[in-house]
Order: sequence, then structure tokens, then C-alpha cells
Amino acid sequence: MFISVIRRMVSYNKYIKDYLIYKNLDKRRRFSISIRDMYPCLGDANERANFDRHYVYHTSWAARILASRMPCFHVDLSSSLYFAGIVSAFIPVRHFDFRRPDIALENLSVGTADLCSLPFEDESLTSISCMHVVEHIGLGRYGDPLDPEGDLKAIVELKRVLASDGSLIFVVPIGRPRIMFNAHRIYSYDQISSLFSDLKWRNLF
Repeated sequence: MFISVIRRMVSYNKYIKDYLIYKNLDKRRRFSISIRDMYPCLGDANERANFDRHYVYHTSWAARILASRMPCFHVDLSSSLYFAGIVSAFIPVRHFDFRRPDIALENLSVGTADLCSLPFEDESLTSISCMHVVEHIGLGRYGDPLDPEGDLKAIVELKRVLASDGSLIFVVPIGRPRIMFNAHRIYSYDQISSLFSDLKWRNLF
């Protein structure tokens, strides 16, 4: 903790120094530059570009699966909106979230849905994704009701609406089973495999 604070102090000192140097170098003043517009971005000056490896890889993996299958349309249940937006460039996507996003893109429709009580008929969806969602349900983080069984109810609903010949792209954190309240749950591989033992697994990430 102490080392992290020191590093941030050093980064902020460099930021102030760079700001003053830049302001002195900027003779033409094509843009206004003032203290009130400061927007410190610290820790980005690395040899390699940092990125959230997990979120980049799992959404890229899922998009590649859909690109290879090319369903007539795809239903995404609360996964990353970046994923839904990008996939909608080549497949019509219907994205549902507990909180409706205010977004307008061609081939992307949005709506609200409670994953514990989905508004779809039994076995009606042939292409579904639900990535990094179930681990949150029932913890109240997003305004949903507190429910220790919320994740289990959501999984039952996912299997209920999945067509017999359909595919479900599903992602949750895997590791030592625990709750990081109120952020998310972490599951063991065995927990997840047993919950979906009645489905055929393919393309594991």
C-alpha cells in the first residue's frame, strides 16, 4: 500500500512537471490549456500498452465463435456492451440488461430483462451469450434484489430458454470458490461443470 502511494506521488509529480513544460512549449496556443481542464492519466507511460486481458480475450473469443456460426440473430444477456456493439456489425443482436443502456446502433436492439425470470418461451433461443453476469446476480451491486440463490436461478432460466439445438456462450470467474461481496462470486470449475452437466460443452475458454 505504501509503495503504491509513493508511486502515485512520483507519477503525479511528473505529471505536474510535464504540464508546465508543455505549456511553456506551446507557443501557438491552438487549444486552451488551464488548470481547470486538467485530466491526470497516470501510469500509462509503459513500454507495452496495458489492457484488461481477460475482458479483451473472452469477448474476442465469443465474437469469433459467432462469426464462425453466423446465426440469424443473437441474444446477449447483460454481457459487455462493447461486445454487443461490435458483434452487431455482422449479426443482428438483441441485448438485454437489468438496467437498459441508452445506445443506438444499427443491428442492435436493447431492452430490459431480469435474468431470474426471462421474458422468453421455453427452448426459444438458438444463440445466447451471458458473459460475466451470473456471478453478480443476487449481490445487489446493480440494484437487483439480494438473493443467495440468484445465480442458480439465472442458470436455470438460461437453460430453460435455450433451444435443444442452440448454443450458449457463458463466462464466469473461475478460481477458489468465494464471494467478493458485493462485486461478484468466484466459482470452481467443478461447480460450473456440474451446473451445466446436462449440456454439451464446446470451445472452452
